[in-house]
Amino acid sequence: MVKLIAFDLDGTLTQHKTPLEPANLEALQELSKKYKLIMAGAGACMRIFNQLGGFPIDIIGNYGLQFGQYNAETKTLDILENNILPCNKESVEARVNFCREKYGFKEYAGDNVQYHESGCVTFPIIGTAAKIEDKLTFDPDRAKRRAIYNEICEIFSEYNVFVGGSSSFDMAPRPFHKYYALQKYCEKNGIALDEVVFVGDDYGPGGNDESVYLSPIRFVKVDDYRTFPTVMRAEGLL
Repeated sequence: MVKLIAFDLDGTLTQHKTPLEPANLEALQELSKKYKLIMAGAGACMRIFNQLGGFPIDIIGNYGLQFGQYNAETKTLDILENNILPCNKESVEARVNFCREKYGFKEYAGDNVQYHESGCVTFPIIGTAAKIEDKLTFDPDRAKRRAIYNEICEIFSEYNVFVGGSSSFDMAPRPFHKYYALQKYCEKNGIALDEVVFVGDDYGPGGNDESVYLSPIRFVKVDDYRTFPTVMRAEGLL
């Protein structure tokens, strides 16, 4: 018996930072009639909510550091949990500079490191102000970053590290990642893990859905967001 379906957003339901397509919105509406739905995202709750066009859904944000509950009366999110963890910026900066020297990532545009209010960190290898075309061509198959992923994890051992976007490493303070967040949510709401389905696309090594993919939770792969309704029908969920 499936009680809860949790979703990744970018790459699973939409193209990166784009609104829901009508077919995927319709599929979500149909699924919401049968199951409890929740988003489990890497970004902040309100960013995810706005990208979804205000779709009525609860949202786990920032790998579990934030939680927003949909308010049917106000038709928006009530942010019920918003953890902001400390970050030793001097230490992070020094380690990023070490990595740039060691791996030859000395040239970058904009900021050397991106610090998020939550305590999460982004190591933008070619910089925060790099041109979009440069970001897209830097590491399209993620081979460059996966080759050094284990070493980056060791260097930033107090973080869960993800191969993020097209040219970054994203880091969430331990123990926060999507599986940890879903476990907490299910415990709080009396839902067993075998009653949960997770739908995601970033399940490879270093992907931000990998923690769920390797967990006991049933994982549904969506490798192209445009196939989302077809995949859900094939899985017997829609």
